Amino acid sequence: MLRHLLRLTWKRKSRHLMLSLEILLAFVIVFGIAAFGLRYLQLYREPIGFDGADTWSVTMQMGETPSQAISPDVYDTLRRSLLELPEVRAVTFVTHPPYSNSVWTVDYRSPLTGASVAVHSLEAGDDLPDVLGMRLAAGRWFGAADDGQDALPVVLEARAAAALFPGRSALGQRFSIGEHGDARTFRVIGLVDAFRDRGPLMSPVPFALTRFTPHATQSRVSTILLRVAPGTPRGFEAKLNQRLKAVRNDWGYQIAPLASMRASMLKQYLVPLAVVAVIAAFMLVMVAFGLFGVLWQNTTRRIPEIGLRRAIGARATDIYRQIVVEQLLLGSLAMGVGLVLLVQLPLTGALGDTLNWSVFAGAVGLSMAVIYLLSLACSLYPGWRASRLDPAAALHYE
Repeated sequence: MLRHLLRLTWKRKSRHLMLSLEILLAFVIVFGIAAFGLRYLQLYREPIGFDGADTWSVTMQMGETPSQAISPDVYDTLRRSLLELPEVRAVTFVTHPPYSNSVWTVDYRSPLTGASVAVHSLEAGDDLPDVLGMRLAAGRWFGAADDGQDALPVVLEARAAAALFPGRSALGQRFSIGEHGDARTFRVIGLVDAFRDRGPLMSPVPFALTRFTPHATQSRVSTILLRVAPGTPRGFEAKLNQRLKAVRNDWGYQIAPLASMRASMLKQYLVPLAVVAVIAAFMLVMVAFGLFGVLWQNTTRRIPEIGLRRAIGARATDIYRQIVVEQLLLGSLAMGVGLVLLVQLPLTGALGDTLNWSVFAGAVGLSMAVIYLLSLACSLYPGWRASRLDPAAALHYE
């Protein structure tokens, strides 16, 4: 029967062309939505490298004050003053907070291969692991032991370590950035498995954590991270702002729990996907109406053929099955063409890790399931209508 249906489908290829294109378009649309959704799900399940629970961010709005003009003693005063609050457990300073759109990228050069590696960087104080609940995979965090050393301490994320020191353990290795008088030498003192500062939907990138010490580091940071007691209410913001104003009344302070910043960042990722999904849903509805109309028209054209089959003994269920199977077969052929085109994306690596093989396989499976269900739903009524035809009336149909 399958061979017979394939021959019928091939002979009617010109009639089925528009129908096949509609199915192909629907398959590609569903594949795109499913691929992005599965990629987000895959990323969400991976560790981000820090906890961030009960952590608050304070962005210091310094106005026209140049960052280089800030006295190092201000940071010490801020830290001691904040630790005096009973709600505060730990304090550190960073160049930018987690769950923000700030990105600081530095080109590091591998001492082994000479290749330039773009590494996302975060400069932070010694108390960063206590504030964010971070854990090391190897080595140690920077601290007082690094004071006065000839190389700056750095903690590397696994991707950065693999890119800078391929095939070799990065722990204890040295590398430099810059040239001549601006050159700086770093020594790897620790490794972390992951660090994705923009949250669970951020694609992993090479990352480096460098040390900020107010009296020794030339740069100045404008963000304070505080770990507070569990259950600290949002009303603590007013008390915190008052304490900060007591140190520098000429600055402004933007205060937010990392939990709310995390929710905002997730919304930034998910809202565009939701909008595209709604548009795709409307397009699928239009495709469904188109499929239903074309199937209805094709069934009407084949009334004499159906009447002849019924006259020579075909049962109503045979007619019903034929209409449904023909539509599923046509959908399979259209999806086969789409699959040949889409498989080029992971083969060529055009989208990198965004469309890896596991995401591709899952998106193909979901897309095929949706298209088969759509084809089945659109063919049920035309198939039932064809199976209810009276053989005598069908043979006299004009």
